[in-house]
Amino acid sequence: MTAEIIKLKPTRPCPICGKPSSQQHHPFCSGRCQDIDLNRWLSGSYVIPAEPVEVDEEDGVPKIDEAEDEE
Repeated sequence: MTAEIIKLKPTRPCPICGKPSSQQHHPFCSGRCQDIDLNRWLSGSYVIPAEPVEVDEEDGVPKIDEAEDEE
């Protein structure tokens, strides 16, 4: 008797190229796609939009806008 592996979830496509993902490189299909994604993170291609924050030069703490505190 051999045990059959029953997959509970369907395999998701690779977020870089769209091919089926592999277990070894999950959620990517290959080491190449992993490296492409890592390069995008390290080069700043993935950015979370935010407004710039002013930092106090003396202690390095972000300045708090008093108008925002009153709201």
